[in-house]
Order: sequence, then C-alpha cells, then structure tokens
Amino acid sequence: MQKDFPEEKLTGFFYDPNIHPYSEYQLRLLDVQRSCNKLGIELLEGEYDYENWLEAVRGLEKEPEKGARCEVCFDKRFTTSAKKALELGEKKITTTLLVSPLKSQEQLKRVGDEFHASHGVEFIAVDYRSGGGTQDQSRVTKEEQLYRQDYCGCIFGLTMQRDQQNKLMDEMFSPVSGQILPASIEERLAMYTQRNELEDAGKPYKIVKQKFLNYRQFNFKLISGKKNVLEAYALSYSTLPRKKAQGRIEFTHNGIHYFNREEIKFITLVTYNELSQSKYTSVKELIYSPLDFDKEQILRTRISGSNYDLTPIIVVEKIPDSKLNIYLDAKTYEDTKEELIIFS
Repeated sequence: MQKDFPEEKLTGFFYDPNIHPYSEYQLRLLDVQRSCNKLGIELLEGEYDYENWLEAVRGLEKEPEKGARCEVCFDKRFTTSAKKALELGEKKITTTLLVSPLKSQEQLKRVGDEFHASHGVEFIAVDYRSGGGTQDQSRVTKEEQLYRQDYCGCIFGLTMQRDQQNKLMDEMFSPVSGQILPASIEERLAMYTQRNELEDAGKPYKIVKQKFLNYRQFNFKLISGKKNVLEAYALSYSTLPRKKAQGRIEFTHNGIHYFNREEIKFITLVTYNELSQSKYTSVKELIYSPLDFDKEQILRTRISGSNYDLTPIIVVEKIPDSKLNIYLDAKTYEDTKEELIIFS
C-alpha cells in the first residue's frame, strides 16, 4: 500500500474487540506493533470492548464463517474505524481483512460501500490476494517470522472450526494457577515478546515448529471416605482412562506410596519439596502457584523414572489410610508448538 498510494500517509488502527481470549488480543497487538515499527507506520490502539461486541452479535452465534455474524462484526469495526479516521481528519479507510483467505472480499466490499454511502468515509478495497498474493503472504510471514494466527479471533468461529477439525479448543483453557502451559497463547505471547527483545538487542534467532504430546487437565478431586474432600495436587500428564478410580494405598517404597489401582502414585508435600527443592507450606499453595511446566516434568521423571510416564502422581499433605475416590478428567493429544532458537 505504501508503494501503491505514495501520496497517502498510512496510519494503523488496531481495533479488534472480537478477539478472545484477551491474551490472544495482546499477542496479535504485539506483532502488529512490531510490523508497524518496521514499516514506519504510526499505530493507534482502539478500545477492547469485547462485551459490546458480544452484545452486537447476540443471536448469531451459530452463523457460519462468512455469514451474518461476520457482517455485523465488520459493521462494528468499520463504524469505529471511520469515526477514528474522521477524528484524525482522514476520509479513507481499508482493512487487513481483505488479505485473509477466510474472509469474503465481496462481503467486505459490499459492507464498505454501504458504509461509504452513509458515513462519507471512502473504503479502499484493494485485492492483494490474487496473482499469487496469498502465497506471497505466506512467504513474507515465514521470512519475517511473524505470528500467524489460525483463527479469526471470534470464539464462535473457533468453536465451529475446532469441532470440524475434531480438535480440543485449548485456546480457551488457562489453569487457575496461572501456570503457562505448552502451546498455549500465554506461552506464545512470552516467546514473541522475547523475539522482540532479541531483535532490539541485535541477536540472531529462528522460530521453528515441533510436534509433541500435549496435555490439559480439566478437573481433579480426591475424596476420603464418602464426602471428605482432601487438598491434593495432580502433576501434569496424570491421566485416568475412565476418569475415576477407587481404592487404597497398598504399600510404600522410597517415599512413594502406591495405590492398588491404575498404577497411581502418592507423595507427601514434604517429599515434593525435597525432590523439587521447593518450599511450599501447604498443598493449597502448590495448587495456586505450582512449579513452571518444564520443572514439573523433570520432577515427574525423577519420581517415575521415565520420560513417557502418564501415571497419576498425586501430592497430599499426609498419606490417608482410608478408602479413596479419585476423579481426574484430563486429556493428552498430539499437537504442534513453536520454539525459539537463539544463536550464540
């Protein structure tokens, strides 16, 4: 656009209230800021009014991609962008949505033309997708090591997309502890923040993808007897095939207490602290502020003796001698994540 419109000053306006969760919004804003800095374009940030966006698309949650919900979303963003343009003394706007292969250019042009007629702000609709533009976009994305999202940002579109792919919508999962999970938005945000810091320091790097076994824990509960819920923490990659197990501690060896079902292991908080060189004063503290994910995997390997162990490992204050009911809903699945390689 700088080449095609040399007489125009380009100003970026990042207004995307549809993006959910907020950490994904922060990640995309971070990447747009980097691109604008490289291109010498001033960037303004709009309000993140997600609740107003939800209200605007109410009743259209099940609309397909490129359907009525998208049109309402366009309208809202066009309106806010045009107001900002007029505020700046500008009378022309366009949108990066035009280069998205998942969006209808015809739909965008129709909404833009209708908007021009009613608001007097001209919509510039340039087709940069045809003539190899989409392939060129992929090339530049890879060369410039940009963050490339795989959904538009809308939670309703993502729900349908993941259902069609038969994949877990793990973008919407964050543990109450705040622990950064592998392949999570929070992990990507931290990595791309580090990428920017490396560029500022002039240090070479490369972003690569790797396949791995991912894990998400949805629910865990330990009950002694019939109703006594015990404070307990299940290490990541703890899995139960039927999500439930019932039994007792059968024997103890080297500080590890073995359950008589499902190969489950128990350790006390004291043992946990010794093995991880940590200083937790209670299991509740561990639940809300656990070790970082990689350190927890090192601890799991020390306890199980294997890098491929999926045994439930449960931490408690003291080992109960009563009958126990264990409820654990968790999932392991093949996934891909990005890794930052830093050259020395």
